[in-house]
Order: sequence, then structure tokens, then C-alpha cells
Amino acid sequence: MSEKDNLPEADGKKEKKTPVIKEKTVEVETVTEDLHENNTQVKEETVSNVKENEEEVENVEKSTTEVKTDIEDDSKNLTENKKETTPKVDDHALNEIETKNAKEAENEDHSKHNVIEEKDYHTMPMEELVDELEKLVENEKIQIIRKQVEVIKSEFTTKFSSLLEGEKAAFLAGGGNTIDFNFNSPLKKRFNDIFREYRNKRQAHYKNLEKNLKENLENRLEIIDEIKGLINVEENINTTYRHFKSLQEGWRNAGPIPRDRYNNVWNNYHHHVEIFYDFLHLNRDLRDLDFKHNLEQKLKLIDRAEELAQDNDSNRTFRELQVLHKIWKEELGPVSKEYRELIWVRFSAATKTIHEKRQVYFSELDKVYEKNLEKKHEIIAHIDILTQDESNNHSVWQKRIKSIEDLRNQFFNAGKVPIKVNEATWAKFKSSVRAFNRKKNAFYKGLKKDQYENLQKKIALIKIAEENKDNPDHKATTALMKKIQSDWKSIGHVPRKDSDKIWKQFKSACNHYFNKLHEVNDEANKEETEAFDKKNKLFDKLKTVEFSDDTKNNLDLIKNYIKEWKSLGRVPFNKRYINGKFNKAIDGLFNKLNISKAETELLKYDNKLDALASTDDKRLLDNEHNFLRKKIDDIKGEINQLENNLLFFSNVNDENPLVKDVHKNIKQHKSELNTWESKLRKIKQFY
Repeated sequence: MSEKDNLPEADGKKEKKTPVIKEKTVEVETVTEDLHENNTQVKEETVSNVKENEEEVENVEKSTTEVKTDIEDDSKNLTENKKETTPKVDDHALNEIETKNAKEAENEDHSKHNVIEEKDYHTMPMEELVDELEKLVENEKIQIIRKQVEVIKSEFTTKFSSLLEGEKAAFLAGGGNTIDFNFNSPLKKRFNDIFREYRNKRQAHYKNLEKNLKENLENRLEIIDEIKGLINVEENINTTYRHFKSLQEGWRNAGPIPRDRYNNVWNNYHHHVEIFYDFLHLNRDLRDLDFKHNLEQKLKLIDRAEELAQDNDSNRTFRELQVLHKIWKEELGPVSKEYRELIWVRFSAATKTIHEKRQVYFSELDKVYEKNLEKKHEIIAHIDILTQDESNNHSVWQKRIKSIEDLRNQFFNAGKVPIKVNEATWAKFKSSVRAFNRKKNAFYKGLKKDQYENLQKKIALIKIAEENKDNPDHKATTALMKKIQSDWKSIGHVPRKDSDKIWKQFKSACNHYFNKLHEVNDEANKEETEAFDKKNKLFDKLKTVEFSDDTKNNLDLIKNYIKEWKSLGRVPFNKRYINGKFNKAIDGLFNKLNISKAETELLKYDNKLDALASTDDKRLLDNEHNFLRKKIDDIKGEINQLENNLLFFSNVNDENPLVKDVHKNIKQHKSELNTWESKLRKIKQFY
């Protein structure tokens, strides 16, 4: 049996055989009103029949010779009993109870501790975490909230760090400088104030506790010395017994002592209590009365332990079991030897059952934690994948940042993991997030450099716009202004602090120029609108033209209409369709003339050339000239091909249908060639 597994010794030594528990007749039921008391959960024994036992009390007062004889007998029995073995119990289960109670001995009584409700701090936002911390510090004992405070602090720090990184990233993305970044949070200040209050209270508590522990230790050592001295005191045994019971009461109320002294001091105390009980052996009735009381109370503890063994709330039952063991060990004395092993076996069996159920509970809990661990590993792997992505686009990075925030929330909501890997998993998660943040910061640092270069480019465009905003050469300047506007759009982002300022400068210069251009155009548009109205009236008049029999007069009439139309000038751009309608009407009039098709075609072409020449775009005439040359070359090619085909019919009569058809095609192509060549001669007049 290890030093910690000393619970059976609380009952003294055992005999080799354990009889069945029987009710033992005790002649003396009580001695004094304060003979048997129990501090926690042990009911007080009532005092009765004092007068009936006065005679028995007198018999306690033996002569010195008789006392010495009894002490010698008891010493002999004690020596023999020490040779007996201690019953075997579940060391692992008892060690856990002993360890827990040793820790509690340094603090307040565990039975007096409030049970703190366990909450899922992972899922709480920062505001709720601060509220929870404040509630714990104000309403709970400072020595029992350490675990909750540490979890809250860790969660708050993690969430605030994430918020801080997000704010910093946004600041840098907007063109800010790292050295200028500053983020003030009233919530963080409130958290720091509450946590500072917690530390001050905890420091004061443990300073006071240390003082009390030392005083309690000195008090308990004095009690042990007084119990040692009871053996050699020559006084009435009843008086000695009362003194002993008062010392026991003082021991129970002495308070906690340092943990490292707990087992040694208690074993020392227990040793001298046993010696006193052996000394008390000289009055068997008095001792048996005490044994009976202890047996009754320990049986009650056993019954309660067996009830707890049927309860499925492992945490609650284990806490109460600790209290039962503490009462058994510290507040109750030994029982008669014939019952010691049996009651201890029952008590340790209930302890073992509770311990096994608790182990099963934690085993099932570990399975849940393992699944949570798998989820968290998947989340970390996903973060690593996002970190490895090499895309360098601002919008892509914004999506990644949002994804990382979502993954962080998933990680916090995934639940607890096995405690043995908790720190490693948390460290791995933080490492992955930091790797992502480093890459993100590097991207935005490079982006800042690009934005500065973009700023210089846009400043150069502003200079061009301001230098040309009053340029009277509208044709060249308009093209220039449109070009620098297009360049501005393609350059990209600039630092946020400069964005609005330079845009206003650029926009102001461009608007200045285009407003002046619109004023000029509005004046020109006025004339074009008047020209449109006149052309519209002329077009209506053209629709009512009637020809005479004189072809020459009819042709002159058409030419006069064309001449008048040209003299009216330009029309607004969006109303130029009227020119097409006019040309179509003129073509219709030409078709009505009593002239050849070729002549009609050339007259129409004259009208077309006049329309092309009236525009400012010389490319239209160039395109038409190129078209005519290509058309002529194509027709010449067709004629050459047809003439070559005739060589195959050299021995064939000209009246042959195939030969006649070839000659017909050659004639038609040559006629078309004359027309196209006439058009080419006409267009050359415009060069």
C-alpha cells in the first residue's frame, strides 16, 4: 500500500478473519453531551440516560496499578495487530480520490465549492466573453474560476487578434502605412480592466491563503503534540477523554494546510489517535461506544456511496465521492476490528464502480473529441490550401480573407479535442493562420508599391489634362482627352488616401474641356438642325416631282435637286439617315429617265461620289477607289478566262450553243468593264 492509499488505516489494523456484522450490545451509550460530533454530513449523537450510566463512569476511575496493567496489555495487542496485512483495494481509483483531496486540503473544503456551469466559450462573440468574465469575477470565489478565466482569455485574445489583423489588412489595402496603424477598442479596454481586477483579487487571495496555511499547520502540529501528551497525563479518564474529543474537534476546524505537508501531517495525527485509542482500551465500554458511533456513520457513508454508484452523472458523483472519502478519513474514527475489513471492502467497491463508470464516460467523451480533432485537422488543411494559392488579384484575396474568417469560426465551433493534443492542435491552427496572414500582408505590401506607381502615372495624366483643357484645337484635343480617360481606367488602384483627391483634379480638368467643347458643338448643332429641317422639306418636294417628255430637262431637274440638297449643308449626326433616303429617291428618278442602263448607273454614281466627298473622312473615297480597281481586275480576269475557253472550241461551229453562250458572257463582261472604268475615271477627278 502506497503512502497515499492509507484510507483503510483510518480504521486501525485488522484481524485475519472478518466476521459477519452483528449488533453489539454496549452498556454505556454516552458519556457527555459533546462526546460525538460530526462536522459534515454526520449527524450528532443524542445524549441520554446519563444518570443510568453514572455507576459505569465511576468504574472508569481505576487504580494506577490497574491502568498500568491494561496499558501493557494494549501495547501487546497493538504490536500483534501491526503484523496483520491491510486489505487489498483498487489502488488507481483510491489514488485519484487521495490526489484530489490532497489538493483540496490546501484550499477550502471541496464540499463548500460552488459548481461553475460549463459553457462553450468557443462559440461566444467577444462581447459575451467579456460579460462572462465580469460575471465570474464579481459573483464567484476567485480560487475556483481559474480554468474558466484562462479559457475566456484565450478565446478573447484569439478573436481580438483576428479582428486586429483584419483591420490592419484593410488599412494596408487602403494605402496606409504599417507604422501609422492604430486601432482602439473600448471592448479590449474593458476586458483588460476586468482581467486586472481578477489578478489583483487572486493575488490577494493566495497571499492571505499562504498566511492561513502556515497558521493552520502550526495549529495542527500543536494539536498532535497535545494528543501525544494525553498518554502521560494522570487525571480522570473521563476528563482526558473530553480533552481528546475537544482536540479532535479543533483538528476538524483547523482549516487547510500546505499540500506538500498534508499526507505527512495527517498520518502523524492518525498514528497518535490510534495510540490514544489503544490507551483508551483500558475502558472498553467507552471505546466500544465510540466504535459503534463511527460504524453507524461509516455505514451511512457506504450507503450513500452505493447510491452514487447507480447515478450516471459521473462528474457530480465523483465530486461527492471525494467528500465522502474526506469525511471517512478525517472526521470519523476507527470501528471495531471485526467490522473494519468488511465495511472498507464495501466502501472501496462502490468507489471502484464510480471510478469505472467515470472512466467509461471519459472514454466516450474521448471518441467525440477525436471526431472534433479530425474536423479541426480538415479545417487547418483547408487553410493551408488557401495559403498555397498563388493568385495575385485583390478581389481573389478578399474572397480568401472571407473564407479564412469562416474557417476560423468553424474551428472555434468544432468543439473540444483530447487534452493531450489540445495545445499542439491550437499551435498548428495558429501557425497556419499566421502563414496565411504573412502571405496576405506580403501581397498587400507589394500592392501598396504598385499603387504608388499607379499614383505617379495618374498624376502625369492630370498634368496632361490641365495643360490641354483650354486648347482650341478641338479635333486633336478631343482625341487626346478620350485617350487619357481610357488610360486612367486601365492604370488601376492608387492609395485610398489619394484616390478621391486626384480623381477630383482629373475630372475637373476633363469636364472643363468638354464643357467648352459642348458649347461650340451646341452652336454648330443649331445650324445642322436648321439644315435638317430644310432638307426634310426638300425631300417631301422631291416625292411630288413629275417628268416631261424632254429627257434633257428631266435630267437637269434631277441635278438641280442634287445641287440644292448639297447646298443646305450638314445635318446632326443622329439624323443623317435622311441622306440615305434622299439618295434612294434620286436613284428612283434616274431609273425613270429614258436613257440607257449604263448612263443611269453613271448618273447615280455621280450622286454617290458627291455624297462621299461631302464627308470629312477621306478614307471613304480611298476605299471606294480601291474597290473599283479590284472590281475592274476581277472582270478582266473573267474575260480572259472566257476567251481562253474559246480556244477549246476552235473546231466547233460558232452556232454551237456553248460557243454562243461564251461569246454572250464576254460581251456582257466587257460592257460592265466599260461602266466600272468610267466610274474609276470619275473618282480620280476627286484626287
